Amino acid sequence: MSVAPPRPKGPPATALRAFEAAARLGGFAAAAEELCVTAGAVSAHVKALEDDLGAPLFDRQARGVQLTPLGARVLPDLSAAFDRLGMAVQILRAEAGPRQVHIATLPAIAQLWLSPRLPAIRAALPGVTISITALERPPNLKRAPYDLSLFFRAPDLGRQVAADVIFPVCAPQVAEALRRPEDLASVPCLTDTAWAQDWEIWAGQVMPGAAFTPKGPVFSLYALAVEEAVNGAGVLIGHEALVAGHLTSGALVAPFGIRLALPRALMLWSARTLSPRSPAARVAGMLAAPVQEIGRQL
Repeated sequence: MSVAPPRPKGPPATALRAFEAAARLGGFAAAAEELCVTAGAVSAHVKALEDDLGAPLFDRQARGVQLTPLGARVLPDLSAAFDRLGMAVQILRAEAGPRQVHIATLPAIAQLWLSPRLPAIRAALPGVTISITALERPPNLKRAPYDLSLFFRAPDLGRQVAADVIFPVCAPQVAEALRRPEDLASVPCLTDTAWAQDWEIWAGQVMPGAAFTPKGPVFSLYALAVEEAVNGAGVLIGHEALVAGHLTSGALVAPFGIRLALPRALMLWSARTLSPRSPAARVAGMLAAPVQEIGRQL
């Protein structure tokens, strides 16, 4: 007579994932944002895991949570395991839908830089579906379902597509009143909340000691701020890669000849090695080329 005792159950994957995210990101709120759940749900999953193990993984303090020695010891292995699982899922997705390319990028990059390039890419790659997801922060490509990521960041990973150079831009009629940077005090200066420090960075280099403070409308979408600059609402700090088309058409002009390169760039990267002739690799190659050369990449 065979003996088949019940096997002990391991901790739920959801609880392990909640603990790993909270431990890696340093808190339940940050983990909740990444996992698209509530902080209470993350806390409940972690508490259930601790109860199952019979040992605490976090020390809960008034200022937040801190890993216990046990939690710190297992975190690297859990993170590596979830990274490997995520990469395996990426391979499954890529091979199941080889003619689908998913790109994650900033909303402003999607509207102002990526969108003008898509028609030529579609024409060069018939039958390939390109999906765009606009995100405020770069995703973890080892776990997120994206083939390519396109963000301004330090040029330490991936392929540099364009430098990030900033300078004031405005409609031609607004530029007529501007002769020198100090004249900015007399016109509205548009600000984008995501890059609110742009004015401080540029003015600090061009007008040191002037204590310049931009006064004018504030926008939460950079693309909208660009359109308002085109409409004559004021002067905006332009990111060269994003306003190049408007400068070429003459809808915007740069009233001063002073440009400032930031220590970051528009970077394109993937978490997995792309087969050279795969749609994702071909799209990446076209995005790295000047817009007028996209159609020549095949």
